Amino acid sequence: MDQETRLRPSQKKILRYTSGKMGISAVPGSGKTWTLSLLASQIIKKANLADDQEVLIVTLVNSAVDNFYQKVSNFIQQNNLVPNLGYRVRTLHGLAHDIVRERPELAGLDNNFQILDEKEAGSILQDVTQAWLHNHQELVETYIKPDLDDHKREWIWKDQVPQLVKDIAQNFIRYAKDVKCTPPYIQELLSRLPLPLPLAEMGAAIYADYQRVLSYRGAVDFDDLVRLALLVLETDSQLLQRLRLRWPYILEDEAQDSNRLQEEILSLLAGPQGNWVRVGDPNQAIYETFTTANPRFLREFIGSPQVISQELPDSGRSTQSIIDLANYLVEWSMSAHPVPEVRRALQAPPLIKTVPPGDPQPNPSDDPRGIHLRNRKFTPQEEILAVVNSLAKWLPGHPESTVAVLVPRNMRAFDLVDELRQRKIPYTDSLLRSSSSTRQSAGVLGNILKSLADPQSPTKLATAFLVWRRADRADEEAQLRSSKAAELLKKCTHVEEYLWPEPEKDWLETLALAEIDPILVDQLVTFRDLVRRWQGSVLLPVDQVILSLSQDLFTEPTELALAHKLAVLLRRASQLNPAWRLPELTEELVIIARNQRRFLGFSEDDTGFDPQKHKGKVVVSTMHKAKGLEWDRVYLMSVNNYDFPSGLAADTYISEKWFVRDQLNLEAEALAQLDLLLTGGEFEWVEEGRATQNARLDYIRERLRLFYVGITRARKELIVTWNTGRQGKAQPSLPLVALMNFREERLSQLGEPYDPDQA
Repeated sequence: MDQETRLRPSQKKILRYTSGKMGISAVPGSGKTWTLSLLASQIIKKANLADDQEVLIVTLVNSAVDNFYQKVSNFIQQNNLVPNLGYRVRTLHGLAHDIVRERPELAGLDNNFQILDEKEAGSILQDVTQAWLHNHQELVETYIKPDLDDHKREWIWKDQVPQLVKDIAQNFIRYAKDVKCTPPYIQELLSRLPLPLPLAEMGAAIYADYQRVLSYRGAVDFDDLVRLALLVLETDSQLLQRLRLRWPYILEDEAQDSNRLQEEILSLLAGPQGNWVRVGDPNQAIYETFTTANPRFLREFIGSPQVISQELPDSGRSTQSIIDLANYLVEWSMSAHPVPEVRRALQAPPLIKTVPPGDPQPNPSDDPRGIHLRNRKFTPQEEILAVVNSLAKWLPGHPESTVAVLVPRNMRAFDLVDELRQRKIPYTDSLLRSSSSTRQSAGVLGNILKSLADPQSPTKLATAFLVWRRADRADEEAQLRSSKAAELLKKCTHVEEYLWPEPEKDWLETLALAEIDPILVDQLVTFRDLVRRWQGSVLLPVDQVILSLSQDLFTEPTELALAHKLAVLLRRASQLNPAWRLPELTEELVIIARNQRRFLGFSEDDTGFDPQKHKGKVVVSTMHKAKGLEWDRVYLMSVNNYDFPSGLAADTYISEKWFVRDQLNLEAEALAQLDLLLTGGEFEWVEEGRATQNARLDYIRERLRLFYVGITRARKELIVTWNTGRQGKAQPSLPLVALMNFREERLSQLGEPYDPDQA
């Protein structure tokens, strides 16, 4: 089926785009990535781009980078054009990296600056925070409840306060960088105040110490990259003009999660009369808390008079009943939510529509009985047992179907996984767990390639041996043997006499180890055979070299999948840099191993998750991680008034720590004090607790959207449950109660019995 036949009317309107600014509101499952990819390929085909020009595609998450590359490449090849040319896909951090690398000196950096990943940056921040806290306990003490007994007070100072202060500092630093404020500037503003702002002073002090450590190491974190990229663009008008010429078209995906800096950078790159297409769904903005990300940026862009406004309202993902439920949540929140300030959290138009007749991806056949909004009052453990029992009944009859259990927070998911494991129900929790698998896989391949790029180096050969035998680290005796072999290889001054010995010139035989340690000899012989084969592969294209090596080095499916992604990345690097040979490509892998290419399409836990590869198995995930995915059957757990509050008197809020006085949200209060500094307002404007109330409203808005995201992951069946929480006081969330009433009324109209507890 050709592309034109597959297009829906709404998609055809978008593909008529030729120039200017266009904003697109897209509902869940509307095919926005497919449409944007097709638009990119159409521009490449028709816009007569010069050889050095590219369509720039900017997306939110790392997993989307490879998805866009594949889709655009497929469309390009279908049009008989050269793949991997004429377009560039980047996350915001990847784009910022490209810009800063053009003129690092303008950002105050040298050419070899380091980029710290979240783990390294978090470790530095933890050390800095602990040092500050050691000398400033009295400041924090003023925010602790005064009536705590000595035992509780000692416990919270040991186990709770350090993490709280780190969280406050982390959000303060991130927000300060997002609004382009340096530590000296904040300190200067603080010095002018007649009275103290204690939380702002704390954040500023830790920020200053944190940046000093980064400066000493010649490093930046990911937030610095974005801030410095904007600085470079604002400083160098000639560079800005060159980049505008290089990227005459900018396509932005997931624009509902755009923050202030992202909008400023892309606006500069596009220019006043430039070509900028922004696609997103404001109803799926779920990354807003304690950042400057806000769906209003996209809404205001779409509403601007000089912007072409379009919609992608058609979705073939879900049944009519699930679509009706999601649409009702939007309409109820807009008109009937008891807190007027959050009624614009979800907005329409567009509401979700089913696809037109004859669509190649039709909606699943509707069955109103596929939705179960369970009104039963579960304890947390009872809820887990109910969901697992339901899965145990359903799975045997649906081996070719997909199913997911989505929860608001990780800890709830881990409790569920424990029960699934005990019941021997097949599951995967790979969406939950972050690991360093990408860095490890890249490091393994990088060390092997280093040896192949320098075949005369005994030291690199010894390192390659240790990498090959890395499993020996789990056994002390095996590790000692591997270390001995590596030391012997380091002393092999003529490597060819080991790898390719001539008669009577076999280095291995000169060691006379056959009787002393035959196992070690067998390992060295096997390794020699492997290296010979690897050396024979280096004449192949680099991606084939990587895939060949991975067959000998990896056994886990995740490792093999990552090796494939690494091969794709290096193939692109080779195509973009024809002069690069094995040493340069090896260095690219080294950078990935240090996690400096996370923002170019890799993250520590990014393996390109595909629900279709887990049929007949329970996928356990948070609702945040499930965004962009879909399953035949979806369970939403813990939909109570703690995880999804609505502003009622009985609701509680996760950011308000039980040991902090007056139910203050100290992270919100610290940012409010920073805002006061920046706006230059009167000191009297700071009313303690106001920021906490505003943060509650922000959280309610975000959780409404998260509930909407959870519902719209389901294709055919949806089960929603709630629990009473650890204290036994939680109630079903107000949006869930509204949906229960809607379902009861709808089924009554259809003449169907309403029994929400059957799932």
